[in-house]
Amino acid sequence: MTLHYLARRALGLLATLLAASLAIYGALFLAPGDPATLLVGGGKPPNPELLARIHRQYHLDDPFLSQYWRWLTGMLHGDAGTSLAHHDTVAHLIGSRIGTTALLIAYAGTLILLLGTALGTLAGLRGGRTATAVTAATGTLMAVPTFVSAVLLIWLFAVRLGWLPAYGTGDGLGDQLRHLTLPALALAASWLAYVAQVTRSAVHAEQGSEHVQTARSRGIPERLVVRRHVLRNASGPILSVAGVSVAGLIAGSSVIEQTFGLNGIGALLVQSAARQDLAVVQALALLTVTAFALVNTAVDLATAALDHRTPIGGAPA
Repeated sequence: MTLHYLARRALGLLATLLAASLAIYGALFLAPGDPATLLVGGGKPPNPELLARIHRQYHLDDPFLSQYWRWLTGMLHGDAGTSLAHHDTVAHLIGSRIGTTALLIAYAGTLILLLGTALGTLAGLRGGRTATAVTAATGTLMAVPTFVSAVLLIWLFAVRLGWLPAYGTGDGLGDQLRHLTLPALALAASWLAYVAQVTRSAVHAEQGSEHVQTARSRGIPERLVVRRHVLRNASGPILSVAGVSVAGLIAGSSVIEQTFGLNGIGALLVQSAARQDLAVVQALALLTVTAFALVNTAVDLATAALDHRTPIGGAPA
């Protein structure tokens, strides 16, 4: 039953990625403009013969399915094509920048999981003024756009206090983490608040459940009641929203990288879209969808494994 469930999820993931690749390539294939003009440059009208030669070289006049199949098979073999704007392979462009984005997302994701669940659990267990204060603070954070949070953090910690740098990625892991602290906080702020609110609601609901009251009436120590009954049964919705938030960081990183001058794949995506560098945009869009799908699949499997009421591959007990 477990193998059947895992195989079904794997097939669903492959079908999702295939449909996403077709949609991504199709949407950009139909986008207005001629990518060949990037190689011509200049302010004068391009030479038709030169454009025709570029079209032949990069197979820009081939039928849609032919171009899509060539691109998809290339992606599966690690060949995402060549950037017309950078005159470099897409794989090299992404490979040289993905480390910065991965570290930023990991930093922001850690803040979300640790601080968000800690605040939500504290509010759910204590209630009263603590819950009110956490709800008010997180509600405010959720209402503030990411770029506004970035500006406020730069003004306070970089300009006024001078504690942290506001630009660049730094050298070495320690310096990188210092440079990425403000970007990670700005990126994580609204998602952290969302996770905290969901955690508070889930923990509060479990606090009043029958099995928790029964455990307390049997004299089980409170710390064991909280760990074994409250937090475990509240882990489903917490994991779900935490997974979605971490996956959402991938899309939100573009704004943050532009704001803080980080040379990651988010900034590369924005720059490539502005210059109609379709090969880079297609590869990064598919990479984003793949990461999002993988995170959601991992969260679903973890939720099923942790929640005894939802057996893997079976119906709820």
